[in-house]
Amino acid sequence: MTTSAGHQLNELGFYTLAGHSESPRDLVDEVRVAERIGLGAAFVSERFNTKEAATLSGAAGAVSESIGIATAATNHNTRHPIVTATVATTMHRLTGGRFALGLGRGFDAMFRGLGLDPITSAQLEDIAGLLRRLWHGETVLRHDGPAGRYPYLAQDRDFDENIPLLFVALGEKSLELAGRCMDAVVLHTYYSEEAVSRALAAIARGAQAAGRDPASVRVWSVLATVSDEIPEALRLRKTVGRLASYLRGYGDLMVRVNDWDPAVLTRFREDPLVKGFQGAIDGKATTAQLEHIATLIPAQWLATSATGSPSQCAQAVVDQFDLGVTGVILHGATPTELVPVVDAYRQIRPSTVRDLPANPGWVA
Repeated sequence: MTTSAGHQLNELGFYTLAGHSESPRDLVDEVRVAERIGLGAAFVSERFNTKEAATLSGAAGAVSESIGIATAATNHNTRHPIVTATVATTMHRLTGGRFALGLGRGFDAMFRGLGLDPITSAQLEDIAGLLRRLWHGETVLRHDGPAGRYPYLAQDRDFDENIPLLFVALGEKSLELAGRCMDAVVLHTYYSEEAVSRALAAIARGAQAAGRDPASVRVWSVLATVSDEIPEALRLRKTVGRLASYLRGYGDLMVRVNDWDPAVLTRFREDPLVKGFQGAIDGKATTAQLEHIATLIPAQWLATSATGSPSQCAQAVVDQFDLGVTGVILHGATPTELVPVVDAYRQIRPSTVRDLPANPGWVA
């Protein structure tokens, strides 16, 4: 494996253990490789199997020295606020300030099945305020708000920790909320250029309504990055399989955000293979099944990604910055698979993104 010379690219990130993984220890090598080739941030997603976000974040922090680390995302309703606050302060000090706590809404149906209430915007704004108060040494007494009733919350009165809050958002209302009260935003894979522009406008509206400077909110686009150097069958899984999994889970929202044709989504969902498929398509489908599913998804929908040669992928990354985002997550590929793309990107790296901090939750 070749490595890229030069300083760290704090504007680029990757998702560790992207998709389905039965071996969480793979994260260790991924983070080490990512740091070696200069990727600026490792994002940790959470699934309730072998991908618990706090454990994985700690492992990433322990085996790295300079790369930023963020949960993207965990949910505030699956842990008591004092536990969530403690995860963040522990990671903050473990990493020397490289950690951002990323929250998300999750899935209403899943939470109901687990006996938890779905997450609301009011809860998210409330928990953001609680966490910041705890990180700055406050004792919270008799709190009774959307995030819950808590007679007593405290960490350490000497704390004065500046830990950024990041929010993973899809819809317009969530993006406006992020602009109001979060430090950074992670968008979603397979956003069209128009959807990215609308997302930036929604974040700006939220920030301005709260009296904040929209430029103070860091915005990460998530770009599926699958170059031709990856074997064809695996490319199919990382592109068609991944988008198909998203469309099954929350396709209505993706169609609305991108202004896609809902009739196409209906036909996709009603296809016998898709309708009867058990498990996640990007984790379980065979190559033949993926080839069939590819016929159900318009090329326009799949084109909202970085594909082709490493140089073409690198140019697609630069195009995202031209839209106005302040970070790009190269999603769906491991750091080893991303080496040619990162090398090509260094040759055309924009000057406007060269002074970003290592912590993925801060813009300055």
